[in-house]
Amino acid sequence: MAKPAGARRYPSLDVLRGLTVALMIIVNTPGDWNTVYAPLLHAQWHGFTPTDWVFPTFLFVVGNALSFALPKYAQLGSGAVLAKVGKRSAMIFVLGFLLFWFPFVAPDSTGHWGVIPLSGTRIPGVLQRIALCFALASLLLHFAKEAGAWLYCALALPAYWAILVLAGDWTMAGNAAVKFDLWLLGERHLYHGEGIPFDPEGLLGTIPATVNVMAGYFAGRLFVAKGATWETLARLMLAGVACIAVALCWDRVLPFNKKLWTPSYALLTVGLDLLVLPLMIYLVEMRGAAARWTYFFEVFGKNTLFIYLLSELAVVVLVRTHVGAQDAYAWLYSVAFQPLAPPKLASLLFAVAFMLACWLAGYVLDRRNIYIKV
Repeated sequence: MAKPAGARRYPSLDVLRGLTVALMIIVNTPGDWNTVYAPLLHAQWHGFTPTDWVFPTFLFVVGNALSFALPKYAQLGSGAVLAKVGKRSAMIFVLGFLLFWFPFVAPDSTGHWGVIPLSGTRIPGVLQRIALCFALASLLLHFAKEAGAWLYCALALPAYWAILVLAGDWTMAGNAAVKFDLWLLGERHLYHGEGIPFDPEGLLGTIPATVNVMAGYFAGRLFVAKGATWETLARLMLAGVACIAVALCWDRVLPFNKKLWTPSYALLTVGLDLLVLPLMIYLVEMRGAAARWTYFFEVFGKNTLFIYLLSELAVVVLVRTHVGAQDAYAWLYSVAFQPLAPPKLASLLFAVAFMLACWLAGYVLDRRNIYIKV
């Protein structure tokens, strides 16, 4: 659904959302996955890289947006809230699933075209996790109020830690999260890019990942209540430092692990976001920089989910389209970017160009005051 923006927007939050989307597109679209700068790769298992920070920040900004939407929900009856949250989360989840199933038809081994069977289509994914976390956070905040949400955050991380310790080991094949996904979904519906059926966006990880959404919500509510003041910045930064300190201590017994979304990882990423948000507020709201460099990121921030979905769909189309013996994605990289620079730099240039192409689509929408709510 497309509509003009009506409610007041906070440019600093648009900039943070936009920066996150831009980074997500860059880390997801290198020209060649075999030649990527180390900071633009996820940690293999335990550990933390800058790229591991991007997705939790996306969830954090989902929480920021929820801090504006939820007060409007409060004016509705419980049935209407369930319908509204259910519809939006289902739409995001289904779009993520359809992205994996696309283009829906393909030739079989004999060359005959037919519908791609659903039996082998991946169910979890980035958009699916966003949908589940959004739904859980929204319903908790509406029905259990903020006190219930705080209680959830206090209990969810230790409870998830207990599940990981008691129901599995720390290996990719034997952890509790993958056991749950295999039991509920089956191996044919999981990601196989790790060499075994294991999904880094598995369903059990929704428990700690929702804490990132909650943190974004509470940060957004503080910002709205206190405004762009030094008190707001100080409180956000103190909370961020506290989260990082606890995360670093917890890491000694429960390592940072993005693929398992360990509680120490959740707290670390929340802490970092609570430091970045006041920086954005200071630069954009307090120094009035919104009319200059920030506009680039605002374009992404005003159509966040749509532009991310567009980027993922574009990759699928390019990979599914062939130019000679190569798919169009690899062909475009080899012809237009590989000759320009050393392999890792050429791969990065391709990703940046891809991101800029997505920005251009967002720019056209913004100039026409079209904001697509997914």
